[in-house]
Order: sequence, then C-alpha cells, then structure tokens
Amino acid sequence: MEPQHGEKELQLLLLPTTTPLNAAFLHAPRPAAASSPSDHPQLDLSLSISIGPPTPHAAEQAGRGRTATAAEQSKRAADVQALKQQAAEQARMASAERAYAERVKELARRELELAEREFARARAIWERARGEVEKVERVKAMAARRIAAGASAAALEITCHACMQRFHP
Repeated sequence: MEPQHGEKELQLLLLPTTTPLNAAFLHAPRPAAASSPSDHPQLDLSLSISIGPPTPHAAEQAGRGRTATAAEQSKRAADVQALKQQAAEQARMASAERAYAERVKELARRELELAEREFARARAIWERARGEVEKVERVKAMAARRIAAGASAAALEITCHACMQRFHP
C-alpha cells in the first residue's frame, strides 16, 4: 500500500515479550486475593499506532536483533512489487468481469423486454381471432335457424327456366 494513493497503514509494534522478568512472572503462582495494581511487576507493553511509514525509532524496536542485508531488502522489495502487481492484475480482472456481467445483464434485460412485447402482440392476435371465431359461430347459428324456419318456403320457390320468373301459387 503506497502513501501517495491516499491509503493509510496502521502498524502495531510489540516489544519482545520473552524477557526473564516476564517469563518468571508468567510461571509464578498467582495470589488468590486481588491486590492493587501497584503490587504487580510492571509489564512492558509498548504499543504504538502510526499513520505512514514507521519512524526510525519504532523500526529499530521492531527489528531489534535482526540485521537485514541488502540482498534480503532487495528480495523483500521485489516480493512487495510482485504482490502489488498481482493485486493490480486481480483488480483489473475483477473490473473486466464486472463490466462483462453488466453487459450480459443488459442484453438479458433487452431480450426479456422483446419477449414481453412479442407475447403481448401474440395475445392481441389471439384475442382478435377468438372474437372472429365467436362472430362466425353466431352467424352460423343464425343461418341454421333461418334454414330450419324457412325450409318450407324454400320448397315453394319455383322458377320457370324458360322465362326465368318465379312461380307464385
């Protein structure tokens, strides 16, 4: 995490806790009754919170007893750079995947809208066809009633083929 990107890093620095005094205190039997805080040996819990790179004094405390060679430092720097590149690549891939998912979502939404319009159009056509079928059935029923009622009248219509006039009895 680089400070120029506005990101802040918190570091918790602890002193080594395995001093002879601490080891003796940890393994000593505890008194049964609670006593005042001044009766206990002083524990060295030097904690610090800092924003930004560690101060030289804090770095000395954190790295006390360890000396890093230039090769180790360059290896660490290379490892940090590789991790930064890997994180940047993962962020780029996540961004590309998110953009792809949004495009697919938009295409699916458009297809759904198109399908809904087609369905509404098909429903309207079906409703019109059903209305026309009902109308034809009504006309058919009326024609059947007329034929049944006018069957005797149809038999009386006689036309002369020679003069093409109707015969009226």
